[in-house]
Amino acid sequence: MSGLQRFENRLEQMISGVFARTFRSAVQPVEISSALAREVDNSAQVLSRDRRLAPNDFHVELSEPDHSRLSSLGSALTDELIGLLKEHAAAQSYVFTGPVSITLEVADDLTTGRFRVRSQAMAKVSSAAPEASETQVRRATAFLEVNGERLPLAPPGIVVGRGNDADLRVNDPGVSRRHIEIRVTQDDSGPRVSVHDLGSTNGVLVNGKRVENAAISDGAVIRVGNTTITLHQRQV
Repeated sequence: MSGLQRFENRLEQMISGVFARTFRSAVQPVEISSALAREVDNSAQVLSRDRRLAPNDFHVELSEPDHSRLSSLGSALTDELIGLLKEHAAAQSYVFTGPVSITLEVADDLTTGRFRVRSQAMAKVSSAAPEASETQVRRATAFLEVNGERLPLAPPGIVVGRGNDADLRVNDPGVSRRHIEIRVTQDDSGPRVSVHDLGSTNGVLVNGKRVENAAISDGAVIRVGNTTITLHQRQV
């Protein structure tokens, strides 16, 4: 029996009874489980012979009636799906870069009984500095946004990498221990920001182009490994 079949059978057993009665004429949870497993299988990226990077952030889009029925269960359904998805990933030697999350969303173009799954790999991000408050972020003339986290920028800047000595730590297998340095200088016109590759294994993309050193401005998108970092700057 394949890992996917075991995955489906386990979920089917766990959601029998009240779950099955609730969803007899709508989207079945076992259908979602199958789609999630296929999404992971189709999206996994090879890291080495024995390890593959899997997406960890999933969005299940449903019709309004299906979304209403599934959401009525609260976290029970998503908790079971996450647990079983982790088992499937472990059996296939997949690696997650951060916590696994599954979000149910309404899609106006879907009819009852139809759904789709979107996914992405979102690395866990942490800062060596104390977590910035919303007030600090609002007052900052420049800040970075990465996987939902916002980090104010100030001279002389920060080092981004996977290692413990990085100022902004990104748990992404494609990121080197010290991947890039984002330098900040200040003059009368405000902060000037630049990005510098620190000899990383996989390089750096700025707005889709590979660079070693580059000046960047508001809206610039930096990609390191599988992680995207966006620069935001305010006029002073």
